[in-house]
Amino acid sequence: MGSRTLLLVLGLHFTLLGNLKAKGCDPGFEAKESQQCVDVDECKELDSTSPCGSKAACYNTYGSFYCQCLPGFISTTTFNFTAHTGACNDLNECQKSPQVCGSNATCLNTIGSYHCQCQPGFRSTTPVNYTALTGECKDIDECHVTAGICGGGGICQNQEGNYSCLCLPGYSNHGNKQARCSVLTCDQFKGDETPGQNVPGLAGLLSLMRNSCLALNNSGDAAGGRLTGDGLLKNVFTQIDSFLSQGILSNSREVSRLLGAVEDAMKLIAPQLRDNHTTMETDHTEAEIAVRRGQTPPIGPISLANDNARLDTSWETATGNGTYPGLTLAGLVCYKTVERYVNNSFQYLTDTDTDTDTASKPNYQISSKVVTAFVSNPATDQLTKPVILTFKHLQVRAESSEMNYTCVFWHVHGKDGAWSSRGCTKVTSNATYTVCSCSHLSSFAVLMALYPVKDTFELRLLTWLGLSVSVVCLLLCILTFWLCRSIQGTRTTIHLHLCVCLFIADLVFLSGISHTQNKGGCRVVAGLLHLFFLGSFSWMLLEGVQLYLMVVLVFNTTIRPLYLYAVGYGLPLAIVIISAITYPDGYGTTQHCWLSLERGFIWSFFGPVCTIIFLNAFIFIITVWRLAQKFSSLNPDLSNLHKIKVFTVTAVAQLCVLGTMWIFGVFQFQEDGTVVMTYLFTILNSLQGALLFIMHCLLNKTVREEYCQLLSCICTPQKKRYSDFSTNNPSSSQSQGSRRTQNTGELQT
Repeated sequence: MGSRTLLLVLGLHFTLLGNLKAKGCDPGFEAKESQQCVDVDECKELDSTSPCGSKAACYNTYGSFYCQCLPGFISTTTFNFTAHTGACNDLNECQKSPQVCGSNATCLNTIGSYHCQCQPGFRSTTPVNYTALTGECKDIDECHVTAGICGGGGICQNQEGNYSCLCLPGYSNHGNKQARCSVLTCDQFKGDETPGQNVPGLAGLLSLMRNSCLALNNSGDAAGGRLTGDGLLKNVFTQIDSFLSQGILSNSREVSRLLGAVEDAMKLIAPQLRDNHTTMETDHTEAEIAVRRGQTPPIGPISLANDNARLDTSWETATGNGTYPGLTLAGLVCYKTVERYVNNSFQYLTDTDTDTDTASKPNYQISSKVVTAFVSNPATDQLTKPVILTFKHLQVRAESSEMNYTCVFWHVHGKDGAWSSRGCTKVTSNATYTVCSCSHLSSFAVLMALYPVKDTFELRLLTWLGLSVSVVCLLLCILTFWLCRSIQGTRTTIHLHLCVCLFIADLVFLSGISHTQNKGGCRVVAGLLHLFFLGSFSWMLLEGVQLYLMVVLVFNTTIRPLYLYAVGYGLPLAIVIISAITYPDGYGTTQHCWLSLERGFIWSFFGPVCTIIFLNAFIFIITVWRLAQKFSSLNPDLSNLHKIKVFTVTAVAQLCVLGTMWIFGVFQFQEDGTVVMTYLFTILNSLQGALLFIMHCLLNKTVREEYCQLLSCICTPQKKRYSDFSTNNPSSSQSQGSRRTQNTGELQT
C-alpha cells in the first residue's frame, strides 16, 4: 500500500511540473496542444538546410543536438560540436603518414576526398584515378611490354618502377640507362695515319676523345673510371684553347680537321652531360648544349645563343624521322679566332653561289665568327625544315655602303675544305647582323662581298637630273596628245596612255624606290612600279596590234576603246593582283622598293615583258614584210605607205629603247648590281621620255604646226594679230580650214 501511494504522489508531481513548464518551455523544447514541453528535433532539415552544414552529420539529443564531421573533413574544435562552437574543414589525406596512396603513386587531394595516380613505371589495377580502398599500383615490366626497348645491342633489365639497358661491347647509350644502345665507333678520332699529314697540336684532342670513346665502348668496370660528361667537356675545351692559342692553322685541311673533330667530340660528350642545358666559355670557344631525355620524343622550339650567333630550330628537327633512341640533343659552338685562318678559302664559292656578275667579281672576307651547329639527328644533309642562324657582324658598317652579305658553310671536299653557300640563303641583313636559313647542318659563317660603293653623289645626281628630264618630256607628250585635236585617233590614245604609265612610274621611282625603312610603304611603291611599268609595255603591245590592223588587214582600222583599256590597264592589274596573292612578301627588298629575287618572283614582271617584246617583234616583222609587198605592188598608195613606214620605224625604236633599258634594269635591282649597269639603266630611263617627245611630237608635222601656232599666239603682239584677223577674207579662211581638215586623221604625220 505504501509503494502504490508513493507512485501516485510522484505522478501527480510530474504532472503538475509539466503543466507549469508548458507555460514557458526551455531551449530545445516546444509546447504542444497538451501544454506540455516536448523535445525539438534540430537535425530535421528546414528549407533543405542543416544546422551542421553540408560537411557534417547532425545528431539530435533530448533538448539539444551535436555535429560530427563527415569523412574527408576535420573539426576545428572538438569531435562533437554544435553550429555555434565549431566547423568542418577539408582534411588533406595526402599529408598523412604513412602515405595513403603508397610509395608508387602520387596522391592528389580533393574537397572531402582524394585520389591516387600511379607514377611512371607503374600501372593501376583499377581506373587511372583510384583510392587506397579501390586499387593499387603494380610495377610495369618494360622489358616485356616494349619489344626492343634497349635496341639490338642492349640487354634489358627490369627494376621496380624502372628498367635499365646494359650495352654489349661495341654499343653505348652514353650513360643514359634508359636509352637504346647504338653502335659506337671511335674511328673518327683516329689521327691521320698518312706520314706528314697530321695536324700539329690536334693529337692531344683526338687522343682524349678516343680514350673517352673506348671507355664508353666497353661494358663493365672499364667504363667506371671514365670522366663525367661535364669534366670531359671542360678538358676538351682546354685542349681546343691550347691548340688555337698556338696559331698554327695554316691551310683548309687543318681547318676541316679541327671543325670535324670538335663536332664529333660534342656529339659524343653531349649525351653524358648531367644537366639539360649546359654552357661553357673559354678564351677561344663558347658552347651551348641542350639535351632532352625520355621515352617519348621532345617537341617544341629550340633557341641557343651566345654573344656572336644564335641557332633557332625545333626538337622535331633535332630528333629526326628515324628510331628515337631515348635522347635528343642540339648544340652551338662558336670559335672566337678561327675566322682569321679561313679568310681566303673561297675556291668553292662560285658565281652561282652568290649571284654575282662575273665581270665584276668582288673580293670576300669573313664578316662573322665561325660557328658549328649540331643535333643528334644523323641525317642532317637535307633537313625537312631549315634551321635559322643569326650572325652578328664583326664590324658595324653604315647601311649606305650597301655591302652584300652571303651565308656560307664549310664544305669539306676530300680532305680539303672551303666556303660554299649551297643550301643556305640570306633571310635578311642590316648593318649589324645577318639572318641565314640553311637546309643542312655544318660549320657556318657570313661572308661580306666588297663591292664598290654604288650610292655615290654622281649617281644620285644623274638619277635625279635624268628622270627629271624624262618626267618633263612625258608631261609635254601627255599635254600634246590630250589637247592637240588635229592628231586625235587610236594611235594618239595609245601614246597618251603609254606616256601616262611611264610618267607615274618615273614619279614613283623618284620618290620611293629607296625608302625601304617603312615596309608597308615600300610594298606599295613596289606594287605601283610593277603595275605602271607593265602598263607601259601593254600599251606598246597595243601599238603593235594597231599597226598590224592598219597594214595587214585594212587601212584606218581602229580598236574599240573598251578593248584598249582592258588590255592596257586590266592585264597589268590582273598580273599584280595574282602576284600579290601568291607571294605578298615579294614586294620590297632590303635595298630597293622593287620585286624580290626570292622564289623567282622577279619573273612576274620580266616574264610578261619578255612575252610582249617577242610578240611585238613578231608583229613588226610581219608589218615590214607586208609593207615591202605593198611598195612593190602596181598601184601603191605611196602617201599612206610612207606614213605607216614612219609609224613602224618609230614603234620599233620605241620598243628597242624600253626593252634595252630593262635588260640593264635586271642588274640594277639585284642586290649586287654593278655600277656600270646602274649608270646605263639611269641614262636609258632618262632618255625614254625625251625619245617619245622627239619621235611623236617634234618629228610630227601636224604637231609642229600646232606648236608654231601656239607660239605665234603667245609671241605675236596683240595689234598684229588683230590686223591679220581683220584682213583675212572668207576664201582664205575656208582654204585654211580645208588644209587643217586634211591634217587630221589616223595616218597624218
